Amino acid sequence: MRNKILSNKAYPVVFLAVIVIVSVVLLIAVNSITSSIVESRKREEIKGILENIFPEMSQYELEDEVYIIYEDGERAGYAFMARGSGYGGDIDILVGLDNGFGIKGVSILSQTETPGVGSRITESLFTDQFKGLSASDIALKSEGGKIDAITGATISSRAVVDAIQKKMVEIIDTLEK
Repeated sequence: MRNKILSNKAYPVVFLAVIVIVSVVLLIAVNSITSSIVESRKREEIKGILENIFPEMSQYELEDEVYIIYEDGERAGYAFMARGSGYGGDIDILVGLDNGFGIKGVSILSQTETPGVGSRITESLFTDQFKGLSASDIALKSEGGKIDAITGATISSRAVVDAIQKKMVEIIDTLEK
């Protein structure tokens, strides 16, 4: 009987289907168990970065893609996420703005740029250049702005600058309405 089942032409298809179904069920179960933990860690990471940008922060709220930062109940500024396409892939950026819409700080959350070259966009030597700038000042120096590109990583530098400038204009327009 066993040989008859194993020799059936449908056996491999049924066997693989069972394996796939069991794998999918296990993946769904693991995802449902771990998704809340992953989400909680992301919130804690964002909170830590916001505290670095806004040391006086007492709390924050997320409202329509904008983090509203409070200091002792008073609004201290805003923060938002921007995404650019660099040489090696997407670059996720968190940008803090003061109440006058000047940049208070920039943090690169994730990037897949070339190690030692494009990855230098995460260094404070690059990100600190944005502090105090308005949306109109954000461009590479070669394009009339105030940001020095990283030597050998112009694509990565431009991706960060363009993403911040574009999203900043969009966020300011939304906040002013």
